Amino acid sequence: QVHLVESGGGLVQAGGSLRLSCAASGRTFSKHAMGWFRQAPGKEREFVAAISWSGGNIYYHDSVKGRFTISRDSAKNTVYLQMNSLKFEDTAVYYCAGSRTDDSNYVPVLTIQYDYWGQGTQVTVSS
Repeated sequence: QVHLVESGGGLVQAGGSLRLSCAASGRTFSKHAMGWFRQAPGKEREFVAAISWSGGNIYYHDSVKGRFTISRDSAKNTVYLQMNSLKFEDTAVYYCAGSRTDDSNYVPVLTIQYDYWGQGTQVTVSS
């Protein structure tokens, strides 16, 4: 079992930045691809970004490419999402997720491909 705890959410003006953190505990963090998803009110949870456990493969949703950066620090068992040039439409609850895998280059992008989820952190961007 992997326990995930997100932090770093908050209220920011459009054009501003936030960095989300996701601290993992429990089973071996290095054998997990990690991802960030978000869910706005009345909408389905959507993929934002994901990183393989090697760190060598990264995918982004088209809407955040060039603005968001996902990274991981295996020594700290933590994955980050740096969010720059935030827009009103980025407002959502952001969830961290982990996917068990033996493939160091595997990068899942669907919610059903993930085994563990955090409780979420609210990001609100004012226009």
